[in-house]
Amino acid sequence: MTIYRMVLAGTIEEKILELHATKRDLADSLLEGTDRSGKMSTDELLRLIKE
Repeated sequence: MTIYRMVLAGTIEEKILELHATKRDLADSLLEGTDRSGKMSTDELLRLIKE
């Protein structure tokens, strides 16, 4: 069984999916010990908060 999920560009759902991906990558890097959080710029952090 294959399920396709269609998300329109520029929607809130698209932004939520991007945020989930960012959070997943951040959690993975913290668990691996690479500490990507220290490499995020101020602009990246503000963008996450605003969106």
